[in-house]
Amino acid sequence: MDLDRAHAFAETWVAEWNAHDLDRIMRHYADHVVFRSPIAARLVEGSNGTIRGKDALRAYWAEGLRRNPDLRFEVVGVYAGVDCVVVNFRRQTGALANEVLVFEDDLIVSGWGTHGPE
Repeated sequence: MDLDRAHAFAETWVAEWNAHDLDRIMRHYADHVVFRSPIAARLVEGSNGTIRGKDALRAYWAEGLRRNPDLRFEVVGVYAGVDCVVVNFRRQTGALANEVLVFEDDLIVSGWGTHGPE
């Protein structure tokens, strides 16, 4: 993935999250997506931080949006790799975080949420 495409994706990504538009967010993910996050480990009992499948990911993020009605992200940096994008962002709390997203056929097949200190 080139850097221009990565930046275009990040602009769309942040707009969809800031609009809390789960339908638009989910359109980027493959049905068989696997997403890992320490927040998922806290919110989804028995997950050990791994969410498998688009329906489960949607349910996890729906709960996250419900619990965080003021959720807002600001993109701080965007990095492109082979078939992947890293979006470095600041949460509404001021904490920094990253999403590492791996693409296959223009859909995200795996991802990692990484979080810094609050």
